[in-house]
Amino acid sequence: MKVSLLSIYLFFSFFSISGISQTKSNAKNSITIQTGYNRGFGVLGSFSVHQIAQGLPGNFRFGIGMNWLNPGNGDDARRIFINNATNGVLKKKGRSFDFRVDYMTPSKLFNLNNSYIIFGPRYSSFDANFNFIGGNETFDIKSKQWGIGLGFETFFKMSKTLDLSFATGLDYFLNSKISGHDTSYSPNDENINPRNDNQNNNVPFTFKDANDAIKQPQLMPRFMVGVLYRL
Repeated sequence: MKVSLLSIYLFFSFFSISGISQTKSNAKNSITIQTGYNRGFGVLGSFSVHQIAQGLPGNFRFGIGMNWLNPGNGDDARRIFINNATNGVLKKKGRSFDFRVDYMTPSKLFNLNNSYIIFGPRYSSFDANFNFIGGNETFDIKSKQWGIGLGFETFFKMSKTLDLSFATGLDYFLNSKISGHDTSYSPNDENINPRNDNQNNNVPFTFKDANDAIKQPQLMPRFMVGVLYRL
């Protein structure tokens, strides 16, 4: 909830900043919609303030994305978070919302004129759902993570207000607590109600076991294409 409120605050703050920028430095704003690969199918919407201050050559951008991901191994997730039952037919799905802030510094890489090196902080809210049909077992596994990203983007003018955009990059997210049902596993292994591994002398599962089973965001390669619209 706090993250959502912070995101809303930042979003409207950027609009306020952009109005000041237009008055003092003739800066322009834009919105971009992109889609493509982000460790799975992803969609990203972003708002940019161009040349936010005099003498600062780059752009400042805020984005919100949604990605559909492989959530991990359902059978292992069931053992690590729920119980040792093996009945039912598994259906699984995973998704993450990511919030990103980028500074876009102009670049002449590959001799492309309207191109940028981008970098900035990331925040991810990940949800994996496992449903064992016929086994009367459905549960969600969640995590929230901070990260950092680096990438390259280039734009090709299509009209006075539209550009075609191409983006590639890599986001890295730190390990974070993984929670589901009444169990959670933390990177420091201060775990809450860990299940016992019946295939390994009933020793308690660890964060490593949970992290191997649940594919929460960690390395997230991105290859996306979209359209930029100048406001």
